[in-house]
Amino acid sequence: MSEILVINPNSSVSVTQSMQACLEPVRDATRHEIRCTELAKSPPGIESDAHVADVIPNILEAVTESEADAIVLACFSDPGIQAVRKATRRPVIGIAEAAYLAALGLGPKFGIVSLGQSSIDRHLRYLKALGLDSRMAGDRSIDRTVVQLMQTDVVETVARTAKRLRDEDGADVIILGCAGLGGYRQAMQEALGIPVVDPVQAGAALACTTLDLRYAIAKPQGQTA
Repeated sequence: MSEILVINPNSSVSVTQSMQACLEPVRDATRHEIRCTELAKSPPGIESDAHVADVIPNILEAVTESEADAIVLACFSDPGIQAVRKATRRPVIGIAEAAYLAALGLGPKFGIVSLGQSSIDRHLRYLKALGLDSRMAGDRSIDRTVVQLMQTDVVETVARTAKRLRDEDGADVIILGCAGLGGYRQAMQEALGIPVVDPVQAGAALACTTLDLRYAIAKPQGQTA
């Protein structure tokens, strides 16, 4: 049995607890141990490009200290993913990238429910870098911070936003664009009648598959072992 470390790059224990609950179906389907952790040195939410940059050293420290067989970066900005991949030969999965890959197999166009405009801008830059922006139907904000999200029930706001992505933007699949939104996935999917992707589940599931199939990880340049 291998260990998968799911890193919540912010310091919010409530986000980590939400992720733990959402990962139960993945745990039930795998022989691997899945462990979640937050980073105490980080802010309670990753709301801006500055926050993304600030948490990268904390992520690298956590990865260096961990002996897990695979790493999942559980923030929808995939902060520092290339730097982390260069620092280790273990599989490193970003939940945003994993969610996009899952959505591509479920429908022609996906829509993203995001927390704010800064997130939307960041998602578009990343999608363009991945060459996937043509598959995005839309990206709409619920105008919440991570702290606000974890303190209130936003199911009606998320549902309303997701319906606009489906009905006005033409999304065939909805992606919940924050690690703390996974608790709404099942209710959203039943209400919308189309697939809804929780990125934390998608990331952990991809890590399981990567370990099960023993995909080789390319050696970063400059590494000899």
